[in-house]
Amino acid sequence: MSWQRLNAAIDRVRALVRLLLLATLVGVPGLVAPAQARESPSLPTVALADLPPEALRTLKLIRQGGPFPYPRKDGSVFGNFERHLPIRPRGYYREYTVETPGSPDRGARRIVAGEGRTGDVATSGEYYYSANHYRSFLRIRESP
Repeated sequence: MSWQRLNAAIDRVRALVRLLLLATLVGVPGLVAPAQARESPSLPTVALADLPPEALRTLKLIRQGGPFPYPRKDGSVFGNFERHLPIRPRGYYREYTVETPGSPDRGARRIVAGEGRTGDVATSGEYYYSANHYRSFLRIRESP
């Protein structure tokens, strides 16, 4: 193969790589979706009545703005690194401890609250329950 043909082939590969990178950043329907636009699969739900009583207390505290049993952790940013929840900008989700009777520490149960349309976790109505330290979530359904 001549150097000219080799250089032309390399130029074509570079152009294709640039095109794919651009498609990844802006999203091209049917080709590549932008990373931030992906949604997690729809989550199963849980009714308020089916939550443990400690989760109901935590929800009440979230709505009234505290005080929380673990003030250094409760209300901190939840990163959603595993992407089990819908993809949102960093800082959109906050995590809260659901106390576990008999546990010597915070335990594994959490509620994650999203800012929702109101921009405020106290009024958003967007709440997720995890009984297993973020391995899975249930969307909390507040009305029947």
